[in-house]
Amino acid sequence: MTLLKNLHKINVMGLKEKIKNNKKLKTFVYWLLVPKNQARPRLWVQWFVNPFYHKKGKRATIRRRTRMDVLPWNTFELGADSTIEDFSTINNGVGAVQIGARTRIGLGNTIIGPVTIGNDVRLAQNVVLSGLNHNYEDISKPIHAQGVSTAPIVVEEETWIGANTVVVAGVTIGKHSIVAGGSVVTKDVPAYSVVVGNPARVFKTYNLESGTWERVSQKK
Repeated sequence: MTLLKNLHKINVMGLKEKIKNNKKLKTFVYWLLVPKNQARPRLWVQWFVNPFYHKKGKRATIRRRTRMDVLPWNTFELGADSTIEDFSTINNGVGAVQIGARTRIGLGNTIIGPVTIGNDVRLAQNVVLSGLNHNYEDISKPIHAQGVSTAPIVVEEETWIGANTVVVAGVTIGKHSIVAGGSVVTKDVPAYSVVVGNPARVFKTYNLESGTWERVSQKK
């Protein structure tokens, strides 16, 4: 059985490389999966392909009004007892989206991979996590025609992110941290920290020796 699984993986990887290296074939396969100029996969992909490629843990819930722009060529995982609330959008078109156990993705969130969210995380309302940036350097082409670049976002376990927060590509938010509502997080956040503002700055940290949260003095 293990040998058959390994052979299947090899065949799938070989097929992916063949598609990736053949421009015409790649364009055709993409058209089969996604309508032109759209991000949402075709219904047949949602119904008959994604359930076999993506992982959903026990008692995990994706609300009916969530928009799932997930495709089979990148990972999507939702851990046990986790919930994605209504009016959120999940997109793994350019990078994997992995969400841990007992995590809640709040109303109206937008998550664009590559994004990894740990266990026991809480995202409030209208939070944006995007591991994608549009290339813009060539002024002879419109920005949308220049492709994209990606950098992974990591939200470590037990973190709470407040409403209307934006987390940009390449940022890691450390364990048991709090991001105040309305913040724009452009740099890594240390574990056991409270950050606030635009751009977000560290406001408090947890002192492991004293067992207390302490304010951080801000240099002028």
